[in-house]
Amino acid sequence: MEFQIIWFILWGVLWAAYFALDGYDFGAGMLQRFVARNDAERRVVINSIGSFWDGNEVWLVTAGGATFAAFPTTYALMFSYLYSALFLILLALIFRGVAFEFRGKAESAGWRRGWDAAIFLGSFLPALLFGVAFGNIFRGLPMDAEGYHGTLLTLLNPYGLLTGALFLALFVEHGALWLSVKTAGPVSERAQKVAAKGWYVLLGVAVVFLGATAFATDLYANYLAGPAWFVVPLVAVLSLLAIKVFTSMGRHLAAFFASGATILAVVFTGLVGLYPNLIPSSIDPAYSLTAFNSSSSGYTLKVMTVVAVIFVPIVVAYQIWMYRIFRRKVSAEDVLKDTEAY
Repeated sequence: MEFQIIWFILWGVLWAAYFALDGYDFGAGMLQRFVARNDAERRVVINSIGSFWDGNEVWLVTAGGATFAAFPTTYALMFSYLYSALFLILLALIFRGVAFEFRGKAESAGWRRGWDAAIFLGSFLPALLFGVAFGNIFRGLPMDAEGYHGTLLTLLNPYGLLTGALFLALFVEHGALWLSVKTAGPVSERAQKVAAKGWYVLLGVAVVFLGATAFATDLYANYLAGPAWFVVPLVAVLSLLAIKVFTSMGRHLAAFFASGATILAVVFTGLVGLYPNLIPSSIDPAYSLTAFNSSSSGYTLKVMTVVAVIFVPIVVAYQIWMYRIFRRKVSAEDVLKDTEAY
């Protein structure tokens, strides 16, 4: 297999892993205002993700770094064409991280409400804008030899916003299931109700997205050329149905893993349709950026593959260990007696 193909797959794995991991803490951040009724309960939500959110974002850094090293032309043009959207995402992520640390530094109710708003917006905006960005990549950007012919408003087209809505629905469901599993008491009970009702919203948005994709993109061309690839969206559909089955049975941990599998399969459904493009041109396919015309040299990709084989398993092992260490449920009693808690 050519190294360009290997790195196209790894590029997809890194983005999919990031969305499956950071997706639940985006969802929890958005739900904080709805499943928590007082300050202690809001602290329960924050502490349920407090040990994990920054570790999850390692995958964002890795995905961005891999894009830079493996596909430098795509990296340069993507960060140029999508600069406004990516800058807003970065700003939101910074404010969210600051909010986690600063929220508990004063007893003022106004101070804490302000940082709670930052946590909500810092979770909502990246979830929406990552969806908008990937929706536009699936759809193709208006670019040719003279560059990009669009603005931030160009990205906010109906299909981009629909993909943003899909990402929001996926992450809210994922976050609700995380809170169902990771917290105890009223917060967990309310999160279970949100997960049960949110599934129908997710199902509706997913159905509309699949239908709109047929008209707004060329993603289905690869599937029609190789019908065996339909197994990928089939996995997405089955895992989406599994969420409903497991939540109905009260098996919220299993539903959480099914939700993670849904996110992985949805991302790969897009990437299979996208191949070999990384950013297709909506003006002329001759100007599309592919895994072959925008990659680094074969030697660079070979060295990167060796590095990835050594270090990615170490990162995965560390994160598994971390999740095992902090596997205990978070309750209001825990955060009130722990002076080190958020």
